[in-house]
Amino acid sequence: MTQPLRIAVVTETHPPEVNGVAMTVLRLINGMRARGHNITVVRPRQQRRETPLEHEWLVGGLPLPGYPGLRFGLPASGYLKRGWLAQRPDAVHVVTEGPLGWSAVQAARKLGIPVSSGYHTNFDRYSRHYGASVLKPAISRWLRHFHRSADATLVPTPELAGELGAQGIPGVRVVGRGVDTALFSPMRRDPALRARWGVAHDGLAVLYVGRIAPEKNLTVVEAAFRKIAAQHKNARMVWVGDGPARAALARAHPDHHFAGARYGNDLATHYASADLFLFPSLTETFGNVTVEAMASGLAVLAYDCAAAALLIRNGENGLKVREDDRAAFIDAAVQIASNEDLRARLGEAARSSVLHLGWDTVVADFETSLRDTIARGGVRAA
Repeated sequence: MTQPLRIAVVTETHPPEVNGVAMTVLRLINGMRARGHNITVVRPRQQRRETPLEHEWLVGGLPLPGYPGLRFGLPASGYLKRGWLAQRPDAVHVVTEGPLGWSAVQAARKLGIPVSSGYHTNFDRYSRHYGASVLKPAISRWLRHFHRSADATLVPTPELAGELGAQGIPGVRVVGRGVDTALFSPMRRDPALRARWGVAHDGLAVLYVGRIAPEKNLTVVEAAFRKIAAQHKNARMVWVGDGPARAALARAHPDHHFAGARYGNDLATHYASADLFLFPSLTETFGNVTVEAMASGLAVLAYDCAAAALLIRNGENGLKVREDDRAAFIDAAVQIASNEDLRARLGEAARSSVLHLGWDTVVADFETSLRDTIARGGVRAA
């Protein structure tokens, strides 16, 4: 029997915050605990007087500009060193590249504790969506410096592993993503929900799920739906999620349905009750919503990157178009919207193609990567 591990997970995002990183981290933490490991979570305090749960260390944080519901952690190197001297972990896994994450890397290095990092977000690609393209080189340098300081960096796709390895980042390893196919299922389709959306019995519900923010490239969805609606008067655009662009988007499209953030069974029902899923983001490292939509039996259209590049076989279990080809995306959206048989065939094949993607395998890969990091980190420290 292998020895249980003592792992400190440092993250600047954590439920109840709603995003793919927070969800993935929670799955990994719960999965590791189910396998008998001792996991301590270090994260920013989300409420002023929040009381930590068992195995949680809370540190100071500030609201993330533009995202009042999210916080970033303040540096806590001294606090972490004292805590890890008293209760030394076998390894530290740092999820996010903010001030808290960097202080955790520094503290672990000074104590000779092996460190792995997770590459979850292409922050350098965000800059162009916020009018700050001039900052992209600096952000890219910071991300390289951050991950080069770790013993290993875990990424969700082989494509990203190749990119980071070519940048000289050591110990890059693929730990994929899973999906709960019992939760996300076509069986949750709900005619009553479709009626609340204003979708007729024979209507077409076009869905987007995710942050409603500039970096998600949502103008492509707007343009695609305009063209769909011009040909299909019974079409309805449904947006699930929240973010800094939601208010402006809702003002511009009073005829669209904005469902806000949804969770658990409710979220799964929203997926399953739609007909077509549009995901135009070019900034994802993976994009959990893509595989959730596929598991829900939806016809999915995305750009050929991240999860779509890995999972979609074009024309068989979804459609994908060349990165940043706006015209091709819009044309493909109209094609799926206009062909009910195509939607049904793609949706059925999409679900079948992701049934093997359970979280148990992902957690096992995560544990293996941590054990390898501990072995390599011990040699490096020596």
